[in-house]
Amino acid sequence: MIRRYDFGQPIQTGAIANPVPACTDEMPRFTVTRSGESITYTVRLGEDDLIFGLGENVRGINKRGHIYRAWNSDDFSHTENKSSLYASHNLVLFSGATGVFGAYFDDPGEVFFDLGYTSGDTASITSVNGNLTVYVLEGDTLIGLVKEFRHLIGQSYVPPKWGLGYIQSRWGYSSDEELRKVVREHRDRRIPLDMMSMDIDYMEAYKDFTWNHNNFPDLPGLIAELKADHIRVVPIIDAGIKEEVGDPAYDEGVEKDYFCKKADGELFVGAVWPGRAVFPDFLKEDVRKWFGGLYRPLLEAGVEAFWNDMNEPALFYSTEGLEEAFRKADALRGQNLDIHTAFALKDAFNNMANSMDDYRRFYHEVDGKLVRHDKVHNLYGAMMTKASAQGMKDFAPEKRHLLFSRASFVGAHRDGGVWQGDNSSWWGHILMNLKQMPSLNMVGFLYAGADLGGFSCNTTEDLLQRWLQLGVFTPLMRNHSADGTRVQEIYRFRNWEAMRDTLTVRYALIPYLYSEVMKAAVKNDMMFRPLAFDYPRDDEACRTEDQILLGDGCMIAPVYEQNARGRHVYLPEDMLLVRFRTWADYDLVPMKKGHHWVKLAMNEFPLFIRRGHVIPLARTAQYVEAIDASQLTLLGWLDKGTAITLYDDDGVSAQFDLNAGLTVIDVQVRDGKAAAKAEGRTVDASRIVIG
Repeated sequence: MIRRYDFGQPIQTGAIANPVPACTDEMPRFTVTRSGESITYTVRLGEDDLIFGLGENVRGINKRGHIYRAWNSDDFSHTENKSSLYASHNLVLFSGATGVFGAYFDDPGEVFFDLGYTSGDTASITSVNGNLTVYVLEGDTLIGLVKEFRHLIGQSYVPPKWGLGYIQSRWGYSSDEELRKVVREHRDRRIPLDMMSMDIDYMEAYKDFTWNHNNFPDLPGLIAELKADHIRVVPIIDAGIKEEVGDPAYDEGVEKDYFCKKADGELFVGAVWPGRAVFPDFLKEDVRKWFGGLYRPLLEAGVEAFWNDMNEPALFYSTEGLEEAFRKADALRGQNLDIHTAFALKDAFNNMANSMDDYRRFYHEVDGKLVRHDKVHNLYGAMMTKASAQGMKDFAPEKRHLLFSRASFVGAHRDGGVWQGDNSSWWGHILMNLKQMPSLNMVGFLYAGADLGGFSCNTTEDLLQRWLQLGVFTPLMRNHSADGTRVQEIYRFRNWEAMRDTLTVRYALIPYLYSEVMKAAVKNDMMFRPLAFDYPRDDEACRTEDQILLGDGCMIAPVYEQNARGRHVYLPEDMLLVRFRTWADYDLVPMKKGHHWVKLAMNEFPLFIRRGHVIPLARTAQYVEAIDASQLTLLGWLDKGTAITLYDDDGVSAQFDLNAGLTVIDVQVRDGKAAAKAEGRTVDASRIVIG
C-alpha cells in the first residue's frame, strides 16, 4: 500500500509516473514536526532494525548509523565520511520488529537523513525547504515494497543488448589514431570489446557538440570504420555551454533565453572545462527539447551512445566567487600568514568549487515562476538526461538508445543508466561498487556500474583483475581512468591474458544477464538484491554486506582485498560454487549452507548458484552481436527437474514484448542424469550436478 502526503507547495519533480491521490489523514509511522521552513519526519528504531535505500551513496547496504544528505555533489573522493555523491535517491526502507515499511521523499532540494547517528534509536529525515510530497509504503516484504515503489515511478530504462558489452575508456584519448590503436590491441589479442568511450579530449576547446578537427579530422569516417569492426563510439557531453560569441549553442541559447539567470536578470556565469560557461535551464520543456536537438549532428555522424557528465551541475567557480577569492587574497598580501590566515588564503580558493553561495545565485523557471537553484538542485542532472534521451528518441524513435549519466534523481531511471562516478583505484571501492548495485536497483536504475580499475589514482594489476571479476556481472561494464594516472587498458599488464579470460566469462553470460535486465525492468523487479530481501529470518544473511543476490538463482561474492587468494563466504542455503577461470574452464563444487573459506587464485572468481536453479552459458565472442545464444550449456545443482525462462529479442528495437521473447528451458532429471530442451535452442545439460 502507498499513501501520499503533500507538505507546503511541492514542486513537480517528474519522479512519479503513476500518481496516487493525496491523503488528508495523519501520516502513519512517522512523527512530523516543523521548524521554520524545514520539516522533520521521525521514526523510532528497534535495536535490530535494518534500513535500506538511498540509491547511490557511501557506506553499507544497511544505511543505519550515519547521516546522509540528498545533494548532488561533484566530489571525486568517495570516502566514508562523505554524506552525498552525485545523485539523490530519497527512498528509505525499514525492516524490523514492527514489520517492513518505507517512505519516498519527493523533494528536489536539500534533505538530510539522520538514520540513527544523533540518537541510535531514532531516524530523522529533514527537508530543508519544507515543500515536498512524501509517499509512505507499507507491506509484507521488502521486495514487495520495492515492486510497489517501482510501479509508482515507472518502468526502468533498458539498454540495447550491445550496451552490455565491454567499454574501454580513458580521459586522455586525444586523437583518432589513439582510438584505433587501442581497438587494434584488443582485436589482435582477442580481448572482447564493444565500445570506445571518448572523454573531453575529442572536443574543440572543451565545447559541447564540437570535435577537434586537427586530432579527429574525419569523425564520421572514424565512427563508421569502428562500427564496421563492431565497435561503437561513446562521446561525453557536459552540462555547461562555453560563453563564447560565435559558438552556435551559446548564440542560440542566448537569443532564445534558454540559460539560467541571476536575480537581476543577467546570465549566471560559472566555469567548467572550457572556462566561463552558462547553464541551460533544463527544468523548462522548450530548453530540454532544444538541448536534445543539439545531439543530432553527432547522431547523424553515426554516434549511437552518449555519457553525460558534470551535470550536478559541477562548478569550478563563478565570476562572483572568483572575484571574492581575489579580494581575500589581496587583503592578505604582504602579511605574515599564521595558522589562521594561511588556511584562510587556501580556503578562499579551495572553497570556490561547487559553492552553496553560487548555487543560490541563479534561478530556474518552473511553471512560470522563478525558483532559486538550490531549491531544485537535485533535478538538474535528471532533466539533462531527459533532454538527451528525448533528442535520441526523436532522431531514431524505432531504436533503443544507450545513455548513462553521472548526476541523477528518481525519474531519470526511465531515460538512462548511471555510472557510479569518479571513484579511485582503492580496494574498498570494489566493495562500494558491489553495495551500490542493489540500492540503485531499488530506485529503478538497472543499467549501472562503476569505473573498473578505478578512475583516479594508479591502479595495480591485481586490483584491476579483481575488479573486472565483479564487473563481469554488472550491466554497465567499463574500464575508465583519469588523465595523468597509470594507463589501464587490459593489454598493458603482465597478466593481460588472465584479464581477457575474465572477459570471456562476461560474454558467455550476456544472454543470461540481458534476460535478467529485461525481466527486472518489465516486472518492476530487482536484478541485484541484499541477502536480507530473500532471507529475512536469517540474521547472518541480513547482516552480510559483501555478498548480493543476482537474479532469482545466483549470488555473487567478489574478492576485494589486496593479495587475497580466497575469501570467507556465508551461504544461507545450499549452493553450487562455480569457480571460473575462463568461459570454458571452471570447477563445479556443491556446498552446504553455512560458513566457508573459498580458495580463489588471482585468475579465479566465484559465482554461486542456488540449489534447484540453473543458469545458461553461451559460447563467448569478441563482441555482443557475435554471441550465439542458440547453443547453451546449463550450470546448476538439481535433485529433480526445473524450468527457467530466458528472454531474448533483437536487442535494439524500442518496442518489445516480454511474453513474446520468453523461451522456457525445461530440465528433467532421470536416473541420475539431466536432460534439457527448449524450442529453437540446443541445450547441453551435462554440466548440471545431480545430488
